[in-house]
Amino acid sequence: MTAPVKYFFDFVSQPSRALYIIFKISGSNVENIPVALRRDEHLMEKFRSEVNRFQKVPCIVDGDYKLSESIAILRYMQRRGEIKDSLYPQDSHKELSKVDEFLEWQHLTLRRSCESCFRMKWLDPILGIQREADVIEESQKMMDLNLDIIENIWLKDNSFLTGKSLTAADIFGACEVEQTKLFGYNAAKNRPLMEAWLGKVRSETNPYFKEAHVFVDKASRRHKVFVN
Repeated sequence: MTAPVKYFFDFVSQPSRALYIIFKISGSNVENIPVALRRDEHLMEKFRSEVNRFQKVPCIVDGDYKLSESIAILRYMQRRGEIKDSLYPQDSHKELSKVDEFLEWQHLTLRRSCESCFRMKWLDPILGIQREADVIEESQKMMDLNLDIIENIWLKDNSFLTGKSLTAADIFGACEVEQTKLFGYNAAKNRPLMEAWLGKVRSETNPYFKEAHVFVDKASRRHKVFVN
């Protein structure tokens, strides 16, 4: 039997959660190896030299081959035959290109703006970092703009982001949107298409979606640092 790919992740990381869910749904041959970012395990020399020279998660090690960046990992695992075809469709170059279109779009738009708000509104206060109110407000505006694009463009004519069925695009997108719960934001409020879409994504990916988001759900209720 082929040795499993070692998957290094932390559920505090949105792309870590997305890949975890995709691997679970696909029945991927992976060995899950949690990395505690809150304990700086990713900054240790052993991790840098043996796992990921960029000292980030998610990342994989396949034998002596090391790879970082979530979308590169998704594509590598698909080529390895470890990703369910419906999640990253190979039988239609047009369907695949639509999924890629969202994945490329979200990296510098939805992900960047949601992560910025997450840091300024949740993580920075925990670390004792203060931001100017106008800086936080501008970050919020950019996040709202991108969430509105999800509502008014990506979901305008479809049940899911790129068509009529769940793909990796939906899982990556939903994991970003769910992160906003941490600072008390309801991304689906006044966005009915997004609310319906999130419900479908959760339904089709459970119990793995729920498992991967236990941290988010608990922390959003308690509004404090996650600890074991």
